[in-house]
Amino acid sequence: MKFSHEKIEKSIVLLGVLSTLTVIWGGLVHIVPLLNDKSVRPDTENTFVKPYDPLRLAGFNIYVREGCYNCHSQMIRPFRWETERYGHYSLAEESAYDRPFQWGSKRTGPDLARVGGKYSDEWHMLHLIDPRSRVPQSNMPSFPWLADTEANVDLTQKSIKTKIKLGEPYTAQNFPEQAGGATGNTLLTNEQIDAWVVESLQGKTELDAMVAYLQGLGRAFKEKR
Repeated sequence: MKFSHEKIEKSIVLLGVLSTLTVIWGGLVHIVPLLNDKSVRPDTENTFVKPYDPLRLAGFNIYVREGCYNCHSQMIRPFRWETERYGHYSLAEESAYDRPFQWGSKRTGPDLARVGGKYSDEWHMLHLIDPRSRVPQSNMPSFPWLADTEANVDLTQKSIKTKIKLGEPYTAQNFPEQAGGATGNTLLTNEQIDAWVVESLQGKTELDAMVAYLQGLGRAFKEKR
């Protein structure tokens, strides 16, 4: 019996079932290999990436609030033209503690996955306050209010406590100076977190937090290499 696409195309049920199976199979082909590839799998016990400290986490929250992901990606694809411009392609491990992830889907501005250390703190501050003072052709909006707004202590404290509930390792091993003598995988207490955040954000503005966040992007990978 000769196979005919016409039979599939005329049957809504058959077309729907086969289309669904095709999508499922295509997804499995892409996802399953990554789940078994330790080089890209985020292993929170042995990862070279640590959870965000208070200042960088405050910056991350501001980055999300201001919608920076709408114009900047943080996902360097494994193509030669991307790695030559931005550096080594991104690893899933590097986004292990990004909630929500900041891969983005558009590049009105450049990818930021490895921007940490590329420019000075002063450059970033001036660029955020007046982008065209650093890049004349830039169409990025200005964020002058960041310099006049104190970093949010309460939100940052709540963010860290929420991340712990989600399984992020804010432990004595990762942050020994804040652990009060505890060791290993002992989680920081609420009191330790509150004191840590207050100390870290004292006298800091949202601009300081944003710069700290940007300067940290890609640094863990560079130090690993």
